[in-house]
Amino acid sequence: MKRSLFGRLWPNVTAVVLFIGFVFPVYWMFATAFKPTGDILADDPVWFPTHATLEHFTTALDADHFGRLVLNSLTVTLLAVVFSLLIALVGSFALARMRFKGRRGFIIGFMLAQMAPWEVMIIAIYMIVRDASMLNSLVPLTLFYTVMILPFTILTLRGFVAAVPKELEESAMVDGCTRAQAFRRVILPLLAPGLMSTSMFGFITAWNEYPMVLVVNKEAESQTLPLWLTKFQTVFGDDWGATMAASTLFAIPILILFVFLQRRAVSGLTDGAVKG
Repeated sequence: MKRSLFGRLWPNVTAVVLFIGFVFPVYWMFATAFKPTGDILADDPVWFPTHATLEHFTTALDADHFGRLVLNSLTVTLLAVVFSLLIALVGSFALARMRFKGRRGFIIGFMLAQMAPWEVMIIAIYMIVRDASMLNSLVPLTLFYTVMILPFTILTLRGFVAAVPKELEESAMVDGCTRAQAFRRVILPLLAPGLMSTSMFGFITAWNEYPMVLVVNKEAESQTLPLWLTKFQTVFGDDWGATMAASTLFAIPILILFVFLQRRAVSGLTDGAVKG
């Protein structure tokens, strides 16, 4: 029986509406970054820049401590991703392959940690960092971001480890490999999609984090790029051109990462969610 015209059209129409809803703010950000100030402040919206300008990008890049903030963001983000992956590889293997008392409780605990809003613990974290005399340091940020993305990383990689047949690992051990060598040579290569998807998630989460660094790192040179986006507000009003230019620059690393990892990352998220 042929589907009705409405039945064929509504999924496509819905997809187009959702696409426009998600893409239009991104387009407006990029377009505003290149608009002259007059176009930005015009009463009637200017959908396309009358003539492109790089003035707002110059203002954004000339902000105080920009280079230092880029280095800080890259440092804490990359370290958090690497640490979480190293810990998650061991933890996911234990949860998927080993049977021990309290295993189910561990899994439930990771799920609860993933759902918990981290913002409610900022005051407690601030007091711990203050008492440890580590305010305005990148170490607490790195540790916090690692813990923040660790539950998702472990749960996702656990699905991939569980999907690898035990026979492959046992065959490698029969051939003379130790358990660690079997994991490195047999299981680890099969975890590539999961590693890519969790790496992308961890990078985006740590790269975008704002409340923690706002509370713990008050000194300008110890902050990260999310706070850089707030530096274009003056007593005379907001510099929307510089703000949009800064937002564009801030989004470029994530867009590049997504373009390179898109296919494997999406398959990794779906496979890891249904297996294990």
